[in-house]
Amino acid sequence: MNKKIVVLSGGVGGARFLEGLIQIIPQGKLFIIGNTGDDEQFYGLHVSPDLDTVLYTLSGVVNAKQGWGFKNETYNVMQQLTNLGNNDWFKLGDKDLAVHIHRTNLLKQGKKLSEITDELVGKFGLTVKLVPMTDDSVKTFIKTAHGRISFQEYFVKNRWQDEVLDIIYSSAEKTKPAPGIIDAILSSKGVIISPSNPLVSIDTILSIPGIRAALIKTKAKITAISPIIAGETIKGPAVKMMKEMGIEASALGVAQHYRDFLDVMIIDTKDKELKRRIEKLGIKTVVTNTIMKNNKIKKELAQIVVNTV
Repeated sequence: MNKKIVVLSGGVGGARFLEGLIQIIPQGKLFIIGNTGDDEQFYGLHVSPDLDTVLYTLSGVVNAKQGWGFKNETYNVMQQLTNLGNNDWFKLGDKDLAVHIHRTNLLKQGKKLSEITDELVGKFGLTVKLVPMTDDSVKTFIKTAHGRISFQEYFVKNRWQDEVLDIIYSSAEKTKPAPGIIDAILSSKGVIISPSNPLVSIDTILSIPGIRAALIKTKAKITAISPIIAGETIKGPAVKMMKEMGIEASALGVAQHYRDFLDVMIIDTKDKELKRRIEKLGIKTVVTNTIMKNNKIKKELAQIVVNTV
């Protein structure tokens, strides 16, 4: 069967799940749709944090401790930029900067982000299909009491301390999905929503016209892994953001958020008491260990998820 498994992914959480998935599914069978609402211009360079986190993680060069960037990284260029008076709140390592310089040069030559990402996948020795959600410009903004700020300002500079009053996917309504996305969803063997932040990773992808409609239309089973375990996240501000946006910050809340297209929900054993309530939504629920402490658990979780689609 040539049908692919489609995965919607943000950064660290999605990438760690994908580490398990490539242990049981041939890379050529995977079609990964990456969030680019977090993309930002730094020092004149186009940075795609979520795409790069997936790229670095699956190719084995990621700094596993922090979940992003290169392992054994140096920061000579960053230090010199700081010496010259540049802001230093978004630190980029030397190897990382080389990727961003390469991407920016190709964008200036007229290449699409999807074309460049495809090329980078090959240069990093991978055979997965990694596709940005769109080749158009979409930027996630956070509305706070002090005004609207970019997601990277909220997340990195302010360390997600601001109260979230609203989330804006700027210009999303004017965009279209990157080539191949809709066909991949409609013809897929199964679709997986990775354990990424529902509001600023997955919803950003869903904000692109046509993607949510394709998820509703596809005959493939759609399974989501809850990024929230016993009311907490392993990493990141998802719980805080959901509460501030008036959404129940639990595996049940995530299931309700995706209920218009979701078939199966994967929740952690710590949330087993939510199984019955989620199934009342018409969503089959599987309880298992979702805390990806090592490759063995990642592989086991991936197998359980694949079995549902």
